[in-house]
Amino acid sequence: MLTGRESLSRLIGKRRRFLPNLQSILSSPIRSSLNLLSDKNGGLTETESSKGKVEISSSDLVTCPVCGSKVRGEDYTINSHLDRCLSRRTKRKLTQRTLLELNFGCSQSKLQISSDESERLLSSDLRKNCSDYEENVTRCFSKIDPREEKSHDQCRQLPHTESVKQIDVAGSAENPISDGRANTMVYFSALSTDNEESRNHMDGTVDSISGMAIDTFIVGRKFSDEKEVNLGANISLLRDPDNIKDSNAIKVLSASSACCKVLGYLPLELAQYLSPLIEKYCLSFEGYVISVPKRSLDAVPIQIVCQNIIFNGKNGCDEFEALHLWQKALQVVEFAKNRPPNTTKYQQNFCLLLKDVLTSSPHLFTKDEKKFIESFTSLSEDSQRLFVRLYTRKGPWFRLSTIMYPEICNPQQAVKELSATGYLYLFEDTTKLHDDEMKDLLSLLTVSELRDILCTLRKKCNHGSRKQNLIASLLSCYKGGSCPVLQRLIWERTEICIRASPEAESLFWRAETLFFLNGEQDLSAFLLVDLRIVKYPTYNCIILEQIFSNKSDLLAYEEAIEVAQVIDQSLDENNFELVLRCIMIADSRISCCPEKLIDSTSPDLMAIFRSCFSASWVYSKVILLGISFLECERRYKDAIHLLRRLLDCFTCDARRGYWTVRLSVDLEHIGCPNESLSVAEAGLLDPWVRAGSRMALQRRVLRLAKPPRRWKTPSFSESLKRKIIEVHIQGRPLNCEAGRKSRFYGEDGEQCGVEQLALQYYATEGGWQGVHTESGIWMTIFGLLMWDILFSDVPNVFRTRFQTAPLDMDTDHFYLARKSLIEPQLQKIHDGLAEEILITSWELHMGTACRGVNWDQHSLSDLRAAVSCIRGPCLASLCRHLAQDYRSWLSGMPDLLLWRFHGDYKGEAKLVEVKGPRDQLSEQQRAWLLLLMDCGFNAEVCKVSPTVLSP
Repeated sequence: MLTGRESLSRLIGKRRRFLPNLQSILSSPIRSSLNLLSDKNGGLTETESSKGKVEISSSDLVTCPVCGSKVRGEDYTINSHLDRCLSRRTKRKLTQRTLLELNFGCSQSKLQISSDESERLLSSDLRKNCSDYEENVTRCFSKIDPREEKSHDQCRQLPHTESVKQIDVAGSAENPISDGRANTMVYFSALSTDNEESRNHMDGTVDSISGMAIDTFIVGRKFSDEKEVNLGANISLLRDPDNIKDSNAIKVLSASSACCKVLGYLPLELAQYLSPLIEKYCLSFEGYVISVPKRSLDAVPIQIVCQNIIFNGKNGCDEFEALHLWQKALQVVEFAKNRPPNTTKYQQNFCLLLKDVLTSSPHLFTKDEKKFIESFTSLSEDSQRLFVRLYTRKGPWFRLSTIMYPEICNPQQAVKELSATGYLYLFEDTTKLHDDEMKDLLSLLTVSELRDILCTLRKKCNHGSRKQNLIASLLSCYKGGSCPVLQRLIWERTEICIRASPEAESLFWRAETLFFLNGEQDLSAFLLVDLRIVKYPTYNCIILEQIFSNKSDLLAYEEAIEVAQVIDQSLDENNFELVLRCIMIADSRISCCPEKLIDSTSPDLMAIFRSCFSASWVYSKVILLGISFLECERRYKDAIHLLRRLLDCFTCDARRGYWTVRLSVDLEHIGCPNESLSVAEAGLLDPWVRAGSRMALQRRVLRLAKPPRRWKTPSFSESLKRKIIEVHIQGRPLNCEAGRKSRFYGEDGEQCGVEQLALQYYATEGGWQGVHTESGIWMTIFGLLMWDILFSDVPNVFRTRFQTAPLDMDTDHFYLARKSLIEPQLQKIHDGLAEEILITSWELHMGTACRGVNWDQHSLSDLRAAVSCIRGPCLASLCRHLAQDYRSWLSGMPDLLLWRFHGDYKGEAKLVEVKGPRDQLSEQQRAWLLLLMDCGFNAEVCKVSPTVLSP
């Protein structure tokens, strides 16, 4: 796979069915100084897009301060022209000082707001928010497990201007993420108090709970013993602590029958607060059915009344806790009044997504767009469900005759409503279609239907032809104009076909992007939580700045994602001309907006991780993929141009190390060893070149910097010559073919890889125990030891309910923003408390998703053994490196982690990189081994070779 392809695919996520800017991408002229549409010999070929389509106005030209000629006002063009002028020793028209200070671009006035004005605006917003708190708190409650309330109350005080959303997506088994407000608590400094102060604010007494009535529903009717319910039927409640899905479950029993049959359950959101009240305070509830639904399995509206409460202050009983739980229960009931009980999960989740986005990012939608999105909730239940069903399916076209969902009563009526409101687009006999739409419609037909159309048109049809071949034959006839009746023939067989409208596709894709902030997650993330397959951690969202400050930035980001999708699809289809066009588009976009890129002189490191949501970041990934493609085509000069572009534009980026290495290598490919050496030497002075990339450049400098190019030996030469201990073992090979992973027979006679063979060797020779995990076990140990720090209160790094790590984890900002928390934790690890921290973290967070932590691959016993055998100073040093630069040290760790005990409490550990025949250490692996040796670890390389048979 090309370098950067996998990363780009993850960024794109699920490919969009409709690209609003596709026509512009395919046909618009490209203002790029690079023409990649050339032959293999490097000669530029004229294309339709380059034949006089790009006109440069006089306002786009600037005057060279050296020779006085006019050049295009792009940074790369200006710099290249200046380099040529200065290399020719042309007489300078300006001094060096004025040359450096000259502003080639047009001066642009920037709106600046003083810090005093900013504070004044922020304070006014805070006063407004605080005044609305009492109204919001009745609708906005935190869905936190009652057992966790005390720990949440002890959260540290936040600055006066910060708003915090406390996220707990793991609080519910049935519907853990039912609504944004249901999982959100807004804190303000003036309102954030400790438990003692909160007691004074709690109205009422425990006795006031008795006699209070609340309206709720019976759910889970499919698990009931009695399918029919009668209006006014008496009911009672009974806890079900043995329920395997939810220990807080509460059964609803029929009090009318002698055997007390189960009618269903209370909603899980309500049961999690009433259950501890029933258990601790002997609360009892009775009630009756207030309405009978049309369908027997639908939720049944009921009213329940608290009969009595026994409070004696014993058994952990706390009057404040009882009132707090009752208040939470009332908030659940109040919220449920605006939430239809029979709404399907996916429908609820989709509405939640839209509501959350419109609330958090209203500035990114026009008035008409907001009106269109808001109108979705006013549609009928069937229409909402049908649209979400179609939106989440592959499509894009669907035959109306085949749409059947049990929860949708009248699909035909839903289609009419969605079509009338602009959410669906219908294909009928008179509809005009594009060629791509015709291809999608043909794919809806069966093979027999396609053959029937070909026979009707009297075209040659082979019975053994595949479906794609039949579609291609019909399309060729349609495009050639020899088959004008094809559209009617399709409609006669499919009848009405439907698809989501382009407007709906675009707006809801944007809403999904803003909600999840990545391409890897979609509405299925809700489902994984609802089914308790994934449990996300609890953290506070402290949002002080928007990811997209204005809509133009968002639209540019969306267009960049489209270009990325086009190049990804083009590589699949081997459309290399379109691949090159996308590379040129990305190059031109980056060169046209240098003011958007991160400057190395900027003190705001937070801007680095926010830049991942910029169009320039996406285009840089497109260019990186393009560089790999060009290098495979041996077009090194074009690759060099693009690498220089990236290095010039992104001066503060952790990827600079890889770019510099590739630039030095490509320069050597075209026969420029001196320039290659200069690039490598300059890269070693770059603070953003780290880990394996730095070592690769150091080794290149040592190889290239020989007399007469360089006479002085670099200072780092001795460190590179450090010896890494090597152990050589032999094994009976199963295969010795080049290009295939080496396989051997183990000591037990079974087939195994070189890593398993090495594990057997160390177990036999030194009594070592261990695992083959590479970086996996270390990322798990780091995540568990630093859990509280990963999910600590840092502004702007947690923005969604579905994050497994802070957004800044791959940046320098991670360590700097949490240094006061990280260093004390590292000191504890240094002092030998790592095993205790590990056990506590494992027990508290078992099964919760966290980046790097693999709960299934590593057992607690293995982790404890590894941590106890590694000395505290070594482990603390390793964790510090990961905290300071997680991205650079994420990969390349040794294959094996071994340990053995000396007695009950003391032990030692060893890390081993295993290499089979023909394998060599990568620069990243070498960097890791040297780093581990510096940290005090026992590290070595185990080389496996085939057994040499004597003649």
